[in-house]
Amino acid sequence: QVPLVESGGGLVQPGGSLRLSCAASVSGRMFRFYTIAWYRQAPGKEREQVASITSSAATDYANSVKGRFTISRDNAKNMVYLQMNSLKPEDTAVYFCNTIPPLRYTWGLGTQVAVSS
Repeated sequence: QVPLVESGGGLVQPGGSLRLSCAASVSGRMFRFYTIAWYRQAPGKEREQVASITSSAATDYANSVKGRFTISRDNAKNMVYLQMNSLKPEDTAVYFCNTIPPLRYTWGLGTQVAVSS
């Protein structure tokens, strides 16, 4: 499977915001039917799931991001987004998107988010 493509990361100060995007291009035919999740991996740590959204837009969040992050999707465009507000230094990581397990796509390159003053 062709990986999904993540974008939108960057360097931001604590308290700032970023919006990440996850795009399905040639792999898009089934994308709209899958539950898609955002994951992140900080240096020296395991990859963790931070948010997910079903095909009908039901959402779920890790406790560490609840109330600060919002996941959404646009099935017409085969896109999933992650709006990240009130960012903290501990949010620093490479962010990836994929389905929830069993994974349907190979891992992409991710997008780096760095939160620092």
